[in-house]
Amino acid sequence: MFWFFKRGSKNDSKEDTMKKFLIVGLGNIGEKYHNTRHNIGFKILDFYAEQEGCTFETQKLGDIANHKIKGRTLIFLKPSTYMNLSGKAVLYWLAKEKIPLENLLIITDDLNLPFGTLRLKTKGSDGGHNGLKDIQDKLNTTKYNRFRFGISDAFSKGRQIDYVLGEWTEEEDKNLPERLKKSVELINSFVLAGVHTTMNEFNGK
Repeated sequence: MFWFFKRGSKNDSKEDTMKKFLIVGLGNIGEKYHNTRHNIGFKILDFYAEQEGCTFETQKLGDIANHKIKGRTLIFLKPSTYMNLSGKAVLYWLAKEKIPLENLLIITDDLNLPFGTLRLKTKGSDGGHNGLKDIQDKLNTTKYNRFRFGISDAFSKGRQIDYVLGEWTEEEDKNLPERLKKSVELINSFVLAGVHTTMNEFNGK
């Protein structure tokens, strides 16, 4: 197990820290990126927060919201560092909130999955994703939980950047609410039932 803090503190018992989770949605700040495929991490957290009446506040290196569910504390983070420098914000908030690495969940887009497909993994390469690459570099490990949301690869040769930074199609927009609801269910399962149970229940769904 990887810890970002010293154990034995009177105020931060192992039991307390194991009940805290850092849920990070990757994206780019700014209105022009708001409804783009690359910002699905932000979109999922915004949807979750709206459903639960949580409010994001701008803090160091990102926007933060808190939510409690069955004795667990979820800290939602939308980094303000832009996608390619996401690792700095992740590392800072893990340390600040004294959260163990196994309670970290990174939400990101994935070109290799059909639209709306959900996939949770406990480790792996960055897959060419610059946000994951920076997180891997800052954490100095590839063993962290990542929740990939499929955006498909329906773009012509040489148009990948335009595609991921493009907005959802009308058909995708119509289907997003149900997929966002399913994404919230995955996050809750990760927190309450654990990563392996969640993988078995949600992967490919």
